[in-house]
Amino acid sequence: MSSILLIFNHAPYDETDVTWNALRLAGQLEATGHEVRIFLMNDSVDLARNSNQKPLGYDQDLSQMLRDLIAKGVQVKVCGTCMSRCGIHKQEPYFEGAEKSTMAALALWTVESDKLLTF
Repeated sequence: MSSILLIFNHAPYDETDVTWNALRLAGQLEATGHEVRIFLMNDSVDLARNSNQKPLGYDQDLSQMLRDLIAKGVQVKVCGTCMSRCGIHKQEPYFEGAEKSTMAALALWTVESDKLLTF
């Protein structure tokens, strides 16, 4: 099967379903045997923070969806620069399985992947 890199840029709960749909796609790709890797940038870094909570009235826990993907072996890297600059929960910790990373690592993942999708 192919290797697919998904790059997230949107805040988890930005009043759109962009992040939710990206996580759903990642789950479907993983379930069908593809190697899936996720790189979080910009405000999407909040997705992997312990402090990220789903808003009242929102039916999906996006951080739990990411944890579930990690538990299934999906690699998740978080832009190290964005960790301190972006998101609502600046400087707050990340949950296990979300690895601090670099542009160099993203560049390597990009050239190693068969397909790249951005959200």
